[in-house]
Amino acid sequence: MADTPTRRALVLIGLLLAGLAAGNYVLLPAGAAVVYFVGAPLVVALLLLLILPRLLTAEREPPAPSAVPAETPDPARPSKPDSAAAVQLLSLLQRDGRLVDFLREDIQSYDDAQIGAAVRTIHQACRQVLTEHLQLEPVLSGREGEEVTVPEGFDPSAIRLTGNLSGQPPFRGALRHAGWRASRVTLPDQPAGHDPRIVAPAEVEIA
Repeated sequence: MADTPTRRALVLIGLLLAGLAAGNYVLLPAGAAVVYFVGAPLVVALLLLLILPRLLTAEREPPAPSAVPAETPDPARPSKPDSAAAVQLLSLLQRDGRLVDFLREDIQSYDDAQIGAAVRTIHQACRQVLTEHLQLEPVLSGREGEEVTVPEGFDPSAIRLTGNLSGQPPFRGALRHAGWRASRVTLPDQPAGHDPRIVAPAEVEIA
């Protein structure tokens, strides 16, 4: 029989009864002495009736599982930017507005009139690409030059502070640029096997 709380209690009660029946002191395993007194057998019997059912019930019932603290979910984190999507958007700007060609071109040898005519065409085409594939909205409302309040706990990726910085937020300052946030991005699906690194394909004319 395994050493259980019930077994140990029964042994202890047996020693008590044996000692009381003999009318002598009895030394228990813990070294404590029990003195015989009149009516002691009745008291022990009553204690046995009160304690033993609880011990038997506790032995039959499996121990309750220990409570495991619930894990606190991590706050939502923004996903890592997709480089393929960035290249695809640049590809659209190049396809419709020749933006990459213009930015890579050395324009030092052109006069302002020539550059102005080219920029107007590029601006119109690239603007159309942004309108079609991106929905942009300002980060902060208000016109440039207006006084705005930067609250405590602001997102430094959304608001960049310049000028004389001292103390703790909230800050008051003049709005120099409202910023832009992409609230919607819609890019066309790429064909299977497409190399996501290609900004613009090479063009070969076959005679």
